[in-house]
Formats: sequence, C-alpha cells, structure tokens
Amino acid sequence: MSVLMCCACRVKPTVVVLQHVAMEGPARIAHAAARAGLRIEVVRLHEGQQVPRVNHTDILVVMGGPMGVADVGSEAFAFLAAEVALLRQRLQAHAPCLGICLGAQLLAHAAGARVYPNTRLDALGGSVPVIELGWGPVTFNNSGQEACFQGLGTSSLMLHWHGDTFDVPAGAVHLASTPVCKHQMFRIGTRIFGLQFHCEADAETVGKWVNADADYVQRALGPQGQDIVRAQTRALPATQMQMGDQLLDNLFGCMLS
Repeated sequence: MSVLMCCACRVKPTVVVLQHVAMEGPARIAHAAARAGLRIEVVRLHEGQQVPRVNHTDILVVMGGPMGVADVGSEAFAFLAAEVALLRQRLQAHAPCLGICLGAQLLAHAAGARVYPNTRLDALGGSVPVIELGWGPVTFNNSGQEACFQGLGTSSLMLHWHGDTFDVPAGAVHLASTPVCKHQMFRIGTRIFGLQFHCEADAETVGKWVNADADYVQRALGPQGQDIVRAQTRALPATQMQMGDQLLDNLFGCMLS
C-alpha cells in the first residue's frame, strides 16, 4: 500500500468529552466537532462512568461544573483525581486538550499552577470574593498573532459562571482577561488550551443554568440575578453565537494541527 493510501485511510481523532453535571454538556462543542468531521464521545462522570484512557491522538475536552480543585481527593467527587492524572499525561505527551471553566482550573492545577477563589480589593484594601457571572467582554491578548483568535478581533462577549480562578501555568501563554478576572485563557504549547469563560453555551444552555443554579446566580447578581442574565441573553447581538463558534472552530483547528 502506498504512503498516500495509508494517509487517506488514517482514522480521524475522536473528541472525548468529560462531563461533570447533567446541565453542562458539550453544547456547541458538539457542533464544532461535527464541522471538523470528528466523532464525539461524551463520558458522563456524574452518572458513574469512569474517567477513560484516551489515545494521545484524540482530543480531550473537560467541561465545567460546580465542584472545584479543592475537591480533588474527596469521596464525593472521586473522578476529579483521575481527571488530574489524565491531564498530567496529556501535558507530558503534548496531546490536544481543551479545558473549560472547571476544566481549565483542573488543567492549570495539573500543570502545577495555583487555583484559588477569585477576589477583588474593597475600599479598605481587603480581599473580597467575587463571582463573575453573566455575559461580559473578554479581551484577547495578541489577537493578531494567535491562530485561535483568527477572525475575532481584540475582544468578544462571552458567558462567565465562576467563583474561582487560576494562575497561568509556568511556560504557558496568557491569552485573555477581563476586568474582574485577569486570567481567562491560556495556551500550553500549540494544542492545549484552558478557557475560564464559556464559549460553548447557547441560549438554551443559559436558560437551564439560570433555573438550576438560581441560588448561585442570586449570590453573584442579587435577587434579580436570574432576570438580569435572561435579559442579557435576549439582548445579545445576532452575531454573538457566531463569535463563539469561530473561536471553537479555531481551537479545533489548532488541536488538529
């Protein structure tokens, strides 16, 4: 068989998605995988499925969830320790990986960086915890030079839903920030990415989160928090979801390179 025929017969990577809670599935990541011609496999850890062995040629996507790095080692979320071990293997092998929100925090932790509550300084100079929640602009660093930001400009509205943050791992490239949370995105090598924000969420996903996570929304935005997020979602420009899709397509392009 010729080299050209061997290349043509080569099996495409599978996108393996680790899901932590029922309401945080792959959403638009599944559409991006389909546009790239890739099969997707969702591992539902919250339903008792085990963290799998993942081929280094496959793409690993680690989703968000209400648990945190502080829960690694706990009996309630035993899968987290296995995920960290898998992420360390991916880092060592420079294998393609995308972590979103909790996934990014686990990836930063696996890479040796600190993960901790997001805070701001109050009027007296003290540290106050801050939940970043709702739609807000993300500023992209070096947008003209990064392949993952092709066609996106210097900033875009993205969905935020977190109370923790991370330090950018040693040797990683800091890619994005917001006024409330400096470390929003990083790249390790050319095929490993961590995103604190949610570029995968669509309007239906946001509606589910607002209902299921009502207490957290109100802690972040006050008694009218659910209405605020719903209004923000309704007011999104028609092009907003296209921006998230463009970022996802770019990320898949990078991870497949």
